[in-house]
Formats: sequence, structure tokens, C-alpha cells
Amino acid sequence: MNQLKSLAGLTLPEIEKLTSLPRFRAGQIYRWIIRGQGDFDKMSDIPNSLRAELKSRFSVFSCSVDQIYNDSGTKKIAITLNDGLKIEAVLLNDGKNRLTACLSTQAGCPAGCVFCKTGSLGFRRSLECAEIAEQFIFLLAEAGGDAAENKEKHIIGNIVVMGMGEPLLNLEQLRKAISFFTDRQGMNFSFRRITVSTCGIIPALFDLAENGPYVRLALSLATADENLRQRLMPVTKSNPLSKVKEALLLYQRNGGGRVTLEAPLLGGVNTRGEDAKRAAEFAKGLDTVVNIIPWNPVADLEFEGRPLREPEKKETENFIRMLESYGLKVTTRLRKGQRVMGACGQLGSI
Repeated sequence: MNQLKSLAGLTLPEIEKLTSLPRFRAGQIYRWIIRGQGDFDKMSDIPNSLRAELKSRFSVFSCSVDQIYNDSGTKKIAITLNDGLKIEAVLLNDGKNRLTACLSTQAGCPAGCVFCKTGSLGFRRSLECAEIAEQFIFLLAEAGGDAAENKEKHIIGNIVVMGMGEPLLNLEQLRKAISFFTDRQGMNFSFRRITVSTCGIIPALFDLAENGPYVRLALSLATADENLRQRLMPVTKSNPLSKVKEALLLYQRNGGGRVTLEAPLLGGVNTRGEDAKRAAEFAKGLDTVVNIIPWNPVADLEFEGRPLREPEKKETENFIRMLESYGLKVTTRLRKGQRVMGACGQLGSI
């Protein structure tokens, strides 16, 4: 196990403070890191003696890429953490060469959603800021660019924190990672180009509403039928929708924008007229869009003794029409990466 402190994910002032180096030297190291250089020996503008000292005190990255899976331009990377645990991250391609990085915040997940492969793995631990940041750096390298190019060309245009884990159960490290991504001297991402998806963890939602950062927020709703939702998503038993909505309203009042209500559709489970009606009732007073996510198949997942299935095309279309009849704005999630188990709900399958 690598016990050295990783420098990835730190901002320039943090690297300067940690290494006790002058600003210009810390800046050189920082620029190499965000360009994806993981070897101090290859940081050519740093003196040899300093490279040796840095190697004895620090590592650049804390984890490594094991394998890369490709599905028509959408790539999934399997990553091994320094304690041997495995996570996955995905580089999503919308078919028009617009790229999005999908990042994980935990190894496994404690939420236990029955329709998600990651939820079936159990929970191992939350990720450190470096382990979140490195996923993006690795994906950027796979996209053929570095941070300097990304600033100018937006090689990867968006970040979605929708991978393995429940982000708001790791809020402190998530905040640090967002600070790294939005650092003007580094990645320089706009907060509005970062989306965080959550099951709705009430204490963290209120914390986020009161203290930011005001990124784009997505709520994994599944259904607004409280009883059914708690059976599908065990973590919601202690996070009732009434309080979730209260936190979302505060988030929007304090500067957060439109909230996406994510609706993973499970054939014959949450596609009823009642589900559409209750989603509309939940959305009242909120600035929202509903994002329909037809369930991506995962072997052996079931709900109350019955195997889960994809919704039929007509079933999905009818549900969308019902939502729209209540005046809701509806979009449908692009289904990318299924062949490498990199689509929504499939991470942890390989």
C-alpha cells in the first residue's frame, strides 16, 4: 500500500503549503499534475535534487488505471485504489463528440438501491479528494488532452458525479474535489458544468443549500410514492421526500438552479399513472426537469422476488406523455456504454 501523501486534487496554494516550496516551484508541480504527469522524474523543469526529495515525500497519484473498456467511443476505466479496492469512471460520448466525465465518490455504495449494480456490492469506504480528482485526470488523458487544452477547447465539457456511491455521504471530499475542478489556475470548470446526483440525503442537502457549492443538482427520485420509493431505495427510509423538497427549495432560493428529477424506469414497477401524478405533485414549486432513464439491464437484480426488466418502449412513451400532461418538462437519458456495463446503474459489473 502506498502511504505517501498524494498531490493530485490539491489546489496550487495547498501544494505550496504542503511542500513548503516557493510559489513558482509549486506552480510547476501543479501544472504537471493537471496535465496528467504522474512521474516526478519526467517533470523536466524541476531540478533533479528536488525531484528526488519530492519522490521521498509524496506521490503524484494515489491510484492507477487497470483496464479500459470501449463502447463506440464511450469509455469505462477500471481503477485500483492504493488499498486494492476497485472503482470505475466513465467517459461519455453523446455521439457528437461532446464528452462528459462520470465520476465516482465511493467504493461500493451504502444506499442499496435495488435497481443499481453498485448498490448490490455493499459499501467499502468513501473516496478521498485525490481519488475523485484523479478519475477526471485519467479520463482527460483518454480523451487525448490535458487541463491546459481543456480550458481552451473544452475537450471534456461536463462533469457528472453519478458514478459509484452516494456523493452527499462524502460531502467534505466532494467539496474539495469541486474546488479543484473549478480552480481558475487549473481546470477552471464552471460550477454550472458540474452535476451532482443524490438519493436525497437530508442533512447534506441542507448543508449544500446553505453553504454551496451551487452546482447543478439531480435528485434520483425513481418515484414520489413514498412507500414504493423506500422499498426501491432503502436509504430513503430516513430521508422522507417532504424534507428533501424543503431542502431543494432552499437550495434554489439560495442560488442553486434547476434541479433534475431522475426517474429510472423499471418495467411494471414505477411506470403507473399514480407515479406520474405523484412526481408532478412533488415538482410543484420547484424549477425542475424530469430525466427519464429506462433501466439498463444488470444480471440477477430483482425487486421483491421478481427479476427487474427494462420498460417496454410503449410503456416509456406512455409514462412520458402522462408526465407532460401535468405540465412537466421531460428529457430522456442517452443510453451509452451498455456493452461495457458503463451505463447508469451498471458500474461495478466488471
